[in-house]
Amino acid sequence: MLIAEDLALLLMDDESGTPAAAGTLHYTTGGAVLVELALAGLVEVRDKKVLPVGTAPEDPLLRLGYEKVADKPRSVDATLLRIGSGLWQRVVDRLVDKGFVRREEKRVLGLFRTTRLPAEDVRHEEEVRQRIRAVLVDGEDADPRTAALVALLSASGALPLLRPPLAWSGEVHRRAKDLERGNWGAAAVGTAVARTAAAIAASTAAATVVVVTAVT
Repeated sequence: MLIAEDLALLLMDDESGTPAAAGTLHYTTGGAVLVELALAGLVEVRDKKVLPVGTAPEDPLLRLGYEKVADKPRSVDATLLRIGSGLWQRVVDRLVDKGFVRREEKRVLGLFRTTRLPAEDVRHEEEVRQRIRAVLVDGEDADPRTAALVALLSASGALPLLRPPLAWSGEVHRRAKDLERGNWGAAAVGTAVARTAAAIAASTAAATVVVVTAVT
């Protein structure tokens, strides 16, 4: 499972498949791919530009992201949009193919076709939720993947929207913000990776402010 797939499972409503924080999906899904590439040592941020390192990965989704990074050095914001554009549907299709989500299509009044994406197998999603709760509520150290997930969810504003909700508190908020800023502590990742993740989260957070302001 990719970080982008775990992120999608967390964002999607289990009954309808409607994602939380839909306005910033380009940034959050693009950020998930970019963080995964960073954790694999395939990209880094230098002089405010995202740069490729090494060779393209085998996974089609990650390879697509890597190729977009390798195409031209860009700012984090621009890279997130370039990777994230159209990415949500690709991730959802993968979840359907893997049996985590079911696609249901029907016509309303015989005219309009609607699509629902209810959860099919929630066992993996629940494991991810348990890891997030252990980190944010119980104060356990975060592994790199969980740290990345929390950072993206926090930056996008989606963390309080998760269902079932976390036992929200000031301490939970503080821990989430620490991970968002790249303070991964015992996550055992390099400084460059943590710095890249923090840059991605900062860009996602900035995009969330812009989207929310535009809506209101």
